[in-house]
Amino acid sequence: MSEKLNKTILHPWHTAHGARFTEFAGWDMPIRYERGPVAEHRLVRSSCGLFDISHMGRFIVRGERSAAFLDRLLTAPIAKLISGQSSYALMCRDDGGVLDDVFVYRIPATQTFGDEGWLVVVNASNREKDLSWMSSHADAGITVEDVSLQIAMIAVQGPRAIELTDLLCDGQAGSVERFFSRESVLDGVAALMGRTGYTGEDGVELYVDAGKAAGVWEKILQTAEQAGIDAGPIGLAARDSLRFEPGFPLYGHELTETRTPLDAGLKWACDFSKPFSGSDAMLVRAQSHDAVRLVTLRMVEKAVPREGCPVFEAGDNNERAGIVVSGMYAPTADGYYANAYVPVHKAARDTPYSVEVHGRLKSAIVVKRPIYRPSYRSA
Repeated sequence: MSEKLNKTILHPWHTAHGARFTEFAGWDMPIRYERGPVAEHRLVRSSCGLFDISHMGRFIVRGERSAAFLDRLLTAPIAKLISGQSSYALMCRDDGGVLDDVFVYRIPATQTFGDEGWLVVVNASNREKDLSWMSSHADAGITVEDVSLQIAMIAVQGPRAIELTDLLCDGQAGSVERFFSRESVLDGVAALMGRTGYTGEDGVELYVDAGKAAGVWEKILQTAEQAGIDAGPIGLAARDSLRFEPGFPLYGHELTETRTPLDAGLKWACDFSKPFSGSDAMLVRAQSHDAVRLVTLRMVEKAVPREGCPVFEAGDNNERAGIVVSGMYAPTADGYYANAYVPVHKAARDTPYSVEVHGRLKSAIVVKRPIYRPSYRSA
């Protein structure tokens, strides 16, 4: 089956170093390495992990009115970004449903990407859909170029990630503010370095020429070993638990075309002071009688909730109330948790529920989100 799947430029390295693979969004991706998912998770929380995320889509948007175009298409105030700054945003249908969640960088002219413009990073599963949607809504003179296969993407994450990256770029990583980027040179290779990530830890995401990515990957690991920094590759299983704990959504689970950003608790990522695709519709849907809200449930009774598990109101009636969209063991929180959609009027903290797991009802309770506070946020 893997022969029919897309493979990142680092696939041979993963194979040679004992990775186990799984299909993800049409890609043959490493799900775990020898340490195992829980150990990989804890490595990122305690030191440093490397992620091959070249399966994600990367678009370059250019044109005289590209800022206004992206501002209209996305929920965040994109036009207000200054050169080098980045922002999380959502791209929605006219009815408010989420087409994708993306990260947008306003980049100056760089060796990595050429002329100044906008870098839009999209989910692997949505790459073709997003490209079509953006291209069909672009004004005359605006170009949307897919550079996903030309530019590789590597994430270095963890409390020692900046320290490690600094060793390869003369200390430039530490000078980049959170949610900003700059071009640097890592061991002779030009790279756009964004101080961003998907783990709840500090770190960088690197954009490098695909043909040079394997050398950069290996150099990072060699440098870590020489410096006595515990670092290693991280698979998709640990990436999932790392993003789950700080409350980051995964498209196809917490986010779909049937859910709005407000359903998912992402109002903070929406600037309603400006018009954007779906803005009016999602506000109307939020006031409807069947409005829902994403909550995190802690399993009071030990069980592993999975996507699709029904959620019931606690008590004698056991009326069905919602559905699990993500669930797992959370290593840092040391417990079993689920993200679920329930009626908005029954989403308060400490609300009891039951989750059906393998045909049995297991007690759960709504807890404060997130269950892990990102390390880069001030107290």
